[in-house]
Amino acid sequence: MESPYPKLKFEHRINKMVALVQGIYFLVFGIWPIISINTFQKVTGPKTDLWLVKTVGIILAIIGVVLVYAYFTPDLSPAIALLAVGSALSLAIVDFIYVAKRVISAIYLGDAFIELMLAGWWLLLDTPAL
Repeated sequence: MESPYPKLKFEHRINKMVALVQGIYFLVFGIWPIISINTFQKVTGPKTDLWLVKTVGIILAIIGVVLVYAYFTPDLSPAIALLAVGSALSLAIVDFIYVAKRVISAIYLGDAFIELMLAGWWLLLDTPAL
């Protein structure tokens, strides 16, 4: 059975790779606290509101699924790019603020770095998405 989507040029697939990479990152790190809150806290530090950690995790996982799905569609829409950049920058800002306030562990600076790299990758795409 032939795919309903047209074959994509190599350059287009490379441009869309950021959706796949960010989608997998968000999906994996989104479901981690849901699957094993104990290992999540061992790496990221203790949390008081576990329900909130799991809520954020499931939201990130859903965003991840949407981004992975977007990779397999013909074009990246501006809405997908905005979702990806907005969520990455939001997480980076939260990471920086709450590490500075010593509310969360400095390990979150690693996440902030990755989030900024992902947002930058989106902004450098040769596509009309943004």
